[in-house]
Amino acid sequence: MRHLVLLAVVSLSACAGVDIDPRQCAAAHDLGYRDGIMGLVPQDPLYEPVCAQKGARLDLALYKQGWLDGHFDLENRMPHTE
Repeated sequence: MRHLVLLAVVSLSACAGVDIDPRQCAAAHDLGYRDGIMGLVPQDPLYEPVCAQKGARLDLALYKQGWLDGHFDLENRMPHTE
């Protein structure tokens, strides 16, 4: 049963697609930070073609730095047990 739920979630998320505003493409660091602090893996392979279709450019270096900053903050907020 657990595998069926996981399969359904993955299938639905794959169909959802990516819809971002061109302003978000321009704010690459903020976009990366949001993804990092939410615990997502980097989404730049999804965002880059969508931004290009909308006539905007996603600065990959800024996105990755934002993701690292967000991921670092997420890790610092998580309780650590020893």
